[in-house]
Amino acid sequence: MLLTDDGVSIEACYQPSPGPGTEPSDQLALVVGHGFSGALERPALRRVASVFQQRTAVITFSFRGHGRSGGRSTVGDREVLDLAAAVRWARRLGHRRVATVGFSMGGSVVIRQAALYGKTDEIQPLQDVHQGERTGRSPGRTDGVLGSPGDVPGSPGEVTDASAGPIDGAAPAGPADGAAPDAVVAVSSPARWYYRGTAPMRRLHWAITRPTGRLVSRYGLRTRIDPGGWAVDPLSPVAAAPLIAPTPLLIVHGDRDPYFPLDHPRMLASAADPSTSELWIEPGYGHAETAASPDLLARIADWAAAHA
Repeated sequence: MLLTDDGVSIEACYQPSPGPGTEPSDQLALVVGHGFSGALERPALRRVASVFQQRTAVITFSFRGHGRSGGRSTVGDREVLDLAAAVRWARRLGHRRVATVGFSMGGSVVIRQAALYGKTDEIQPLQDVHQGERTGRSPGRTDGVLGSPGDVPGSPGEVTDASAGPIDGAAPAGPADGAAPDAVVAVSSPARWYYRGTAPMRRLHWAITRPTGRLVSRYGLRTRIDPGGWAVDPLSPVAAAPLIAPTPLLIVHGDRDPYFPLDHPRMLASAADPSTSELWIEPGYGHAETAASPDLLARIADWAAAHA
């Protein structure tokens, strides 16, 4: 179990590469963020981890409100703290190169986390990270870009403090605390909030915003949703995308995605720095980790290894 900067326990799993004689310091670690209603032990995420592990080390975890993690889901808002804890853990295990790979909701999280914890020499308090989201300014950046609103640490039963400072709302955010990724892959990610243009997204909004829907999510999807919602909208993925550079960004989307049509990845790609980002539109691919083929996952892992 990892502990986030706001004190939420997150279940996580580390799978080293089976390759002989490979030290973590010489090896990339892929930190994988699942989609809404996913979890560490779900078959789709385990399949993703299995393909990735054939190439490099992998960390998987359950976002807050999912699986055996604590807390309640904020549907992509404070989940950036969960991802930051997992990235820090990869560093503590000895990995000098860490890439984040997120699917659907996890895709929006890896984009925003990379923008908020981007590579910079400045160290910002955690509360400034969230203030930066509210104002549209990425903490630690000075360019004025604006946007719109075998003992392995952490083995089962062990709680690992994955932060670099006290869990009091003032832990530093930035590269010095190890939370900044070296490459980012967003798969099937939304570009903007409150999208209801497809039937699956209308059902999802019902599940998130209605008391009955949250009950269905809790007992049917095993996902516990924060009933308070967002007091202020977090920085949207499309507003966060231009703040990621110079960290490499790969955007992957299927032309058969039933949740988010192709204007979402194209918006993200248009907003991102063209010198450090790529867009893959995958023919026949559906949505997120459930539909990802072994070939696509292998190509994603190879891209991350080449660009991190």
